[in-house]
Amino acid sequence: VQLQASGGGLVRTGGSLRLSCTAPGEIFSNYAMAWFRQAPGKEREFVATINWKGTSYYEDSVKGRFTISRDNAKDTIYLRMNRLTTEDTAVYYCAAQKMGGLVHLSYIDYWGRGTLVTVSS
Repeated sequence: VQLQASGGGLVRTGGSLRLSCTAPGEIFSNYAMAWFRQAPGKEREFVATINWKGTSYYEDSVKGRFTISRDNAKDTIYLRMNRLTTEDTAVYYCAAQKMGGLVHLSYIDYWGRGTLVTVSS
């Protein structure tokens, strides 16, 4: 199973980016989709998730700045990132989790390749 993530790049502090992730239809329809990120020298951490109903949850540091959404017709999720700071610099990973409830690193079934987001000051 391949999750295809894209949209990373270099942006200045305060800028915006939108990440995209496309999944096979059988995954997209039945799994919670999520974004994680891993900054240099740090562990991978949860960023945001959205389930098939469209219910979303966010890590506290991105609340109010990031928006996760899904386009069911395209089997694609998005992560709109606004007011970026240098602390957001990381490789961002798209992920899918079959199990209901809390989306957690340990429960992820599929990972996409990361896409690098670099925020410069």
